[in-house]
Formats: sequence, structure tokens, C-alpha cells
Amino acid sequence: MIDRHQLSHLLEHERELFRAQHPRSYELYARAQASLLGGVPMTWMMKWAGGFPVFMREAKGARVVDVDDISYIDFCLGDTGAMPGHSPQATADALARQGARGITAMLPTEDALWVGNELTRRFGLDFWQFTLTATDANRFVIRIAREITQRPKILVMNYCYHGSVDETLIALHDGVAGAREGNVGPPVDPTVTTKVIEFNDLNALERALAPRDVACVLLEPALTNIGIVLPDEGYHAALRELTRATDTLLVIDETHTFCAGEGGYTRAYDLQPDILTIGKAIAGGMPAGAFGVTKNVAERMFTRENADYIDVGGIGGTLAGNALSVAAMRATLENVLTADAFARMIPLAEKWARGVAGVIEEFQLSWHVTQLGARAEYRFMSQPPRNGGQAAAAHDEALEQYMHLFALNRGILMTPFHNMALMSPATTLSDVNYHTLVFGEAVATLLA
Repeated sequence: MIDRHQLSHLLEHERELFRAQHPRSYELYARAQASLLGGVPMTWMMKWAGGFPVFMREAKGARVVDVDDISYIDFCLGDTGAMPGHSPQATADALARQGARGITAMLPTEDALWVGNELTRRFGLDFWQFTLTATDANRFVIRIAREITQRPKILVMNYCYHGSVDETLIALHDGVAGAREGNVGPPVDPTVTTKVIEFNDLNALERALAPRDVACVLLEPALTNIGIVLPDEGYHAALRELTRATDTLLVIDETHTFCAGEGGYTRAYDLQPDILTIGKAIAGGMPAGAFGVTKNVAERMFTRENADYIDVGGIGGTLAGNALSVAAMRATLENVLTADAFARMIPLAEKWARGVAGVIEEFQLSWHVTQLGARAEYRFMSQPPRNGGQAAAAHDEALEQYMHLFALNRGILMTPFHNMALMSPATTLSDVNYHTLVFGEAVATLLA
């Protein structure tokens, strides 16, 4: 049982401590109000429990140093964008070399060929195209799926995350589909374009696909942005069987689940998507994304005579596949996010999860911890959720803010949207052990 009065008192104390420790960040935040919406260059940066964000001075490996000269162990890692670690040397060197040779020319480079071959080796899809974000990759493959199937709708999971794609900003409200809460200016009612069901619900999946009006199922192989929700045993095999039986394309979004290994969840669990999308981490923090398709999908794409893939048909972008981003992708995949790196990162996540679980057991809390590859998360519920609706219902804003801010004030950055930690190749065992110590102190203080 959490004493809510005590929680409120502790949260205010941590906010006061944060303000006292970060005078320079607060000064910059106040000055930024004059020219930046919300005082930040991108509104997601407002999501910090202290009332204003830490302003970064530099970041290297698994460390961030702010403008108040405070160093942090970084388990947030740019909400996955810096999963290779901050400024990995191989990527930084490649950026310097390519920056001197040319940044963008809307022409292919030899690096692009290497990256395409490497993505095929890792994920198994035959042909690849590059984008600037995973959002763009998802947006493009939805258009491709509709074009080649001539079906109007897509299907997503409740509380999924596929970036800022209009069709995916939909949720179930007491079992009824509608715009996701907070959806800003949806261009159309999302139920016109999209069906939404709960993850792990095969009966709902079968019903949704039965009319054969769904062009593709777009899903993360494990939910991540509502917290980690793992698939039931046999779920993916049944999903693949149902999509094939109804001639529905299966699109796997590996942007977050890339943490499962060098070939993501797809390779780790032998999934067989028709299309795969990925972004964020593959270029070491540079804007980059990609989508891969099977030979069958590629053939269907280019037999559609009126589909314009090389001009104004809605696929691509002037800066997509630019030489600088592609050089960063090659350097990161070749030298940083390797099989050896994941072999170090995943055991660290296991250690992080065991440390948290030990504290939960010690204090007899009705919380649990879940691990997915190099990523792990604790949640304020006794049993892991099976779907996004259950995960969302367990959200506790005040408790989450307290745990985040307690860690932040003691030199640990966690993903601000979740109680989630991600390991990088630069993360160390001492980093993990320090988190366990601070987590234990936060819980002990809360329950004192």
C-alpha cells in the first residue's frame, strides 16, 4: 500500500531538489520560452518529471553531462535513438569522413548497397528502401499495402506505437474504437482507415480479418510504448497463419524491438513478415529508417501500372537515403550494434531486471519487472499485462514521476515515457548495480 500523502510530499521534495541542482538548465528553459514552443525544440522534450528538462552539454557512450556539469548514467538513450551509445567512435568517424565528401545529392552510394545486404542478412527481407524515420517507413508501407491489395483498411493493436502515422493513432475506449486520447487534429475519423484490437487476442484478430478488407496488420512483435507487453506462446504463429489465410500482409515494426538482438525480434523468434520497418538506432542517432519487403511484395509493387514510386506517388523523400545517414547506418551496423555487442547488452538487461525484482521481493510490492532483449521495465502491477488496455489501466502518474525524479536527482536518466531502461554497448555492470542501489533507496524512502 502506498501512502498517497507521503508520495505527494516526497515528489515535491524531489522537485525542489531538482530545481536547486539545475539552475543553468532552468535559466535556458526560461529563455527558450521566447522562441521555442514549450521552451523546447520538440514538444516531447517537455516530458520530464522535474517541471523542466535537463539541457544537455555533451553525451558519450552511456553518459550524458548537462549544462550544470552533472553527469548521468543514461538508460534512456534518446528513447532508443542512441541504443548504440552516444556518439560511438566508428559512427562519428564515418560522419566526419562522409560530411567532408558530401552530405546529400539524391544519388546512391556504395554504402547503401552494403547496408541493404546487411539488413537482408539480419532480418531476412529481400529488398530495402531507406527513409529518414521509422514513421516515414510505416507511412510508406501502409500505402504500398493498400495499393497492392486494393483493400482500404489496416489493423493495429490497442496502444500500439508506430510513430506519428495518422492511421495508427487509434485506441479502444471501453471496447469501442475511436481516436486515441490526445490525438491532435486527426484528418479523418481513424475508424474509417483502421481497425484496432487488443494484442494477444486471436479471436478478435480472426473477426477483424474475416471481411478481407484489411490490407495489412501492422504491429510491434511485443508492445513497447505502453510498456513492455510480451506475446503469448504461439501468438505469432497463429497471427502469421491467419494473415496468410486471408491474404493480408503482415508488417513487423522492429524500431523498439531491435533490442532483442542483431536481427531484432524477427530473427530471434523466426518470424516471417511480408514487410519489416525499422528506425532510430540503426544510424547511431542520425535520422534514418528503412523498410524491407519480400520478393513477392516487390513483384506485386511493380506490376501495378499506375503506381508511381519514382515521383509524386507518395513514397520517398528528397533526403531519404542521403549519403550521410547511409554512412552512419553502415558504420553503426558494421562496428557498433554487432552480435558481440548484443551478447553483452542482453545479459546486462537480465542483471538490471534481477536487481529490480530483488527489491520488489524484499519490500513485498505488488509490482513486477519484464525484460525484452537489451530492454527491461518495472510496472506497478502484480502480473504482466497481456495487452495494451491492461497496461494503460495500470498507469500511475504520481508514482512514476517520483521514481523517475528520484533517479534523475541521483544521476540516472530513465526513459521519461516509461519505467524502462535500455542497455547500450557502453553500459557497464557498475551502471546496472548503481541503478539497483538507487531503485532500492527510492522504494525504501517511499515506504518509510
